[in-house]
Amino acid sequence: MFESLGDRLTGVFDRLTGRGVLSEKDIDEALREVRLALLDADVALPVVRDFVAKAREAATGEAVIRAVKPAEQVVKIVHDGLVDMLGGEEPPEGGIGGLNLNVTPPMVILMAGLQGSGKTTTSAKLAIRLKNTERKKVLMASLDTRRPAAMEQLATLGKQAEVETLPIVVGQTPPDIARRALNAARLGGFDVVILDTAGRTTLDEQMMGEAAEIARIANPTETLLVADSLTGQDAVKTAKAFHERLPLTGLILTRTDGDGRGGAALSMRQVTGLPIKFLGAGEKIDALEVFDARRVAGRILGQGDVVALVERAVQELDHAKAEQAAAKLSKGQFDLDDLSDQLMQMKRMGGMQGILGMLPGVAKVKKQISESGLDDKMFDRQVAIISSMTRLERKKPDILQASRKRRIAAGSGVDVADVNRLLKQHRQMADMVKAMAKGGGRGMGGMMAAMKALSASGGGGGMPPGMTPPGGMGGGRPDLDALKAFGGGKLPGLGGGSTPPGFPGLGGAPPPGLPNFPFKKK
Repeated sequence: MFESLGDRLTGVFDRLTGRGVLSEKDIDEALREVRLALLDADVALPVVRDFVAKAREAATGEAVIRAVKPAEQVVKIVHDGLVDMLGGEEPPEGGIGGLNLNVTPPMVILMAGLQGSGKTTTSAKLAIRLKNTERKKVLMASLDTRRPAAMEQLATLGKQAEVETLPIVVGQTPPDIARRALNAARLGGFDVVILDTAGRTTLDEQMMGEAAEIARIANPTETLLVADSLTGQDAVKTAKAFHERLPLTGLILTRTDGDGRGGAALSMRQVTGLPIKFLGAGEKIDALEVFDARRVAGRILGQGDVVALVERAVQELDHAKAEQAAAKLSKGQFDLDDLSDQLMQMKRMGGMQGILGMLPGVAKVKKQISESGLDDKMFDRQVAIISSMTRLERKKPDILQASRKRRIAAGSGVDVADVNRLLKQHRQMADMVKAMAKGGGRGMGGMMAAMKALSASGGGGGMPPGMTPPGGMGGGRPDLDALKAFGGGKLPGLGGGSTPPGFPGLGGAPPPGLPNFPFKKK
């Protein structure tokens, strides 16, 4: 969502980089470009004026003009301004997203918003997050008696999320359903009740009155407004209108993975005074991210979000398979089935583009990455090649002679050269695993040290050199050689010569396909 804004701001900073000294004229020109970029991103005009005024005050001091690297100082000022605009440095208190979970059960969460903003789906996403992360017993209840199949939709989502939903009773009014949900929660020992209210295509008095009555009956601990980020400043107006009638405690922005300009997210906090608590980042039922102003600002300025990448890795990790893979790796075993598992794990984590997009500085070379053909279709082709092999061939790839390779290539719809390339990559990984096993697991100390550095620094300390921007502020261009080494299992900076292959926490091989980066499209 912030890609266009990030590109504009990066272009501004690139023009400042390399200048030994910045004059006030240089700073004024840069801030003018920043102002135009924010306005183009549909950020509210009062918010932009306030942002630029604060940035100019901070950027025109002697400390910036006479700094050793003045361009990086300007980047830091813009970064801090974005963080302040989005909600400030302080992490949210309480449970996930700053939700107040320290109340006598059942805690009530009231979901409000216009029709089509994604309230029902977001209710299920929030329920599964509370169930898995906070270990809460959650009950969902649909109070939408107007939209066809709204109650059935929530019941279906509840089954997918393995979260209980209130049984449907035809003919009940929303206030009666709210009372029944509260009674059922008390009798059933539920920790959290999520009430999914009805919406309208536009704001009207009847909807607001109904929502206010439900709030009076349920006395919710959290009243969250679900707003569609693609509607831009209309989402901000909707939030203001709801907040005048309901005691809103926070916001959830949906469809942030779309191609909207990001103005709603950047304006919402300052205009309404309400914190953004979650971001809907996809259609999958677990695609809900906790909002963190520092991390979002880092993404906008091309610094990536390694913390989110590690969190996603932990979420998607199959612990049973990870233990099996670790046992095999300790014996120096790594066959094509293991490689296939790693490929599928990478896809579940968002694919190559999703993962690279969270690495610092990779936005600088996204054009080269796109032109190289490094995409998720590559994963699909490699999985297809492995699936076209027999079980024996996957266990013992050394038996693959020319005739077998031709059969595999025909079965997977690729050339024999693609099969050979995959086998070469697997051979490199398998050799590395054997070397580690013979060395008694040397290199694990470096990995653990890197993980500690990553945790301590909030994501920047454990990245390979060449991929972390200078000064940690997003000004540098990542080294393509570092990306090659990264994919080949050679993670610079992780301590020693033979490092364990793979991302931290994945328990397996490195991102496949990168050793021969860049590929050329056929």
